[in-house]
Amino acid sequence: MLLKKARVRQYRSIRDTGLFDIEDAKTILIGPNEAGKTAVLEALHKINPPGALRNFDALRDYPRSEFNDIITGKVRLEDTTLVEAHFALGREDKEAIPMEFRDCVYVYGRRPDNSAWHALNGGPPPPQYGDFKKDLARLCGHIDSRAQSDSKGSPASPIPSALLAAFTKDWADSDELTGNRATQLKAWLEKIFPKIEEGNEIEEKRYDHLIAAVDIDERRNTALRILHQRRPVFVRFRDYFRVRPLIHLEHLAQRLEKNLVDDEYYDYGNQCLLRLLGFSARELSNLGKAAEPEPGDIEALQKYRDQLDRRSYQLNAASVRLTEELRRAWVPDLKRGEADRLRIVADGQYLKVVVEDDLGVEIELDQRSEGFQWLVSFFVVFFAEAADRHKNAVLLLDEPGLSLHGLKQRDFRETISRLAESNQTLYTTHSPFLVGPDELNLVRVVEMTDRKIGTKVHTNITAQDPAALLPLQEALGYDLAQSLFTQQRNLILESLTDYWYVDAVAQLLRDTNVIDLNEKIALVPASSAGKVVYWATILHAHKLKVAALLDSDAAGDQAPNQDRLVHLLGNKAVVRTKDAYSGPVDKPTIEDLLRKTLIHVAKDNLGWDVTEAAKTQADRSIVDVFAGEISDFSKYRLAKAFMRWTRDHRASDLSDNERSQWKKLIGTINWTLK
Repeated sequence: MLLKKARVRQYRSIRDTGLFDIEDAKTILIGPNEAGKTAVLEALHKINPPGALRNFDALRDYPRSEFNDIITGKVRLEDTTLVEAHFALGREDKEAIPMEFRDCVYVYGRRPDNSAWHALNGGPPPPQYGDFKKDLARLCGHIDSRAQSDSKGSPASPIPSALLAAFTKDWADSDELTGNRATQLKAWLEKIFPKIEEGNEIEEKRYDHLIAAVDIDERRNTALRILHQRRPVFVRFRDYFRVRPLIHLEHLAQRLEKNLVDDEYYDYGNQCLLRLLGFSARELSNLGKAAEPEPGDIEALQKYRDQLDRRSYQLNAASVRLTEELRRAWVPDLKRGEADRLRIVADGQYLKVVVEDDLGVEIELDQRSEGFQWLVSFFVVFFAEAADRHKNAVLLLDEPGLSLHGLKQRDFRETISRLAESNQTLYTTHSPFLVGPDELNLVRVVEMTDRKIGTKVHTNITAQDPAALLPLQEALGYDLAQSLFTQQRNLILESLTDYWYVDAVAQLLRDTNVIDLNEKIALVPASSAGKVVYWATILHAHKLKVAALLDSDAAGDQAPNQDRLVHLLGNKAVVRTKDAYSGPVDKPTIEDLLRKTLIHVAKDNLGWDVTEAAKTQADRSIVDVFAGEISDFSKYRLAKAFMRWTRDHRASDLSDNERSQWKKLIGTINWTLK
């Protein structure tokens, strides 16, 4: 069973996230602080937590500004759903339920009073009473006369039609045959079955049809009961689920037995460690209390050895397993002598986790880096809660790897992908290293631009708050930086939006064989015209071919006039948009090469209608027209809308003049960097 969609409502900062999609393997939630990412994970966790963790508490969890609605009775907790999950059924799930419901989606919801509901989307709909009134009437006509004939000479008793009328008198034609209605009707049908003439195929077929109809509700309820038991467990890992590397076993056993610690998470990491070892705290403590054998007592000596060896061997097995997983995730640099071996050691009541370096020196885990401690704790909790006890769990990670170095985070991203192959994973992050350049389709943007609206989760990569997209921008920037100095031919662009336009249009023209932008040319956005010279300096210093594409506006005019840029590239290597543009605009930008198309795209997709203004101001740059007419105009949003437009359109959908201009521009770029 896979989580496919989710929705959170009326939980802390969340009013309604909207129904958002979940990927089959891993889903990445990004957004600024206080956007509500943690609240989303907390709510999802309550779908089916792995143990007796805290349930919803309306006093603490319902939005504080609306809590008075509960006190006054305006809102009923039993009518409010806080979290809703939609599950797609796996092969084993389908085999366990009636066939007619195997293509359904299982929906499960939790309320603030911790009651729950579930439903199946799809399958045969519940039949309505009106659909079967005629069949029931005909069946009654057949059996009433037989019932009256059979009762001759016997005390008078109600005929079947009278019994049916007694309990259906208040039923409307639109009432569904579910619940008590289905139960009553089925009991009546079973009671009158002996009165159907044997061998009467028409009436027997009618009876079977009616029984099948009232049985739909029972079969649906059977499917719901089975699927309820098959829900995946939602395992959540947080930074304070830490393994404390120095443990006194007797003291830990006493704390757990007497419940001496108020904080439910204080010993959580250590409990997971013990479960991974296959012991309770009390068992491991008692094994360390082996009685000393008397001299010459062979049997007592053997028992003493077995008791201590059992503990030692299990600790060793757990150490080997953790070491293997840690090496795959930590990816130690042996040239730097990074530690890569973990050992769990017990001496009497003293249990400790140590790390062995390349010299063979053992150092307690708490003396290693925060990042290393976090990674060890993560695997201990994960294997104890998810891998061992709950196969096919949904893993929820809140800001994983914050204390890891950026490159270690990048390695850990691959670890998450590996874990997600068998455990569906959702995690929140601010780090660009935990968002791969090929994982943008896995990203869900979480933002809260207005407290009254609350947290929203966007399935598409869009946000009104630029801070929400920062990890994506940083990830893209890092990926671009990594690609520098690897291509012999480089075209520097003023901004990221220029990059999108050139890349998207080049692909359109390439697909229709209009012109092909040399694929060996790397497109490098410089973030502004003023920074073009810095990028040119860096690339030129590596003896690479470099050209620059600049708008013909004021900012673009300033960049090529810098002596250093002209000296580095030469005038021929500075390509201007006006070199390809044909129209009345004196200082065209790259958007003017798509003027007609962008006007339609903005109107159809963003609701920005500048059609008339563009006609009356034909000699004005289209960017200036948008800025003058649209109060919330954004070059970024316009470029994103155009990119979405290119998914479903071809080069033939551009105007003839636009294709001609872009053909000339790409030809110039190819010639400059040949």
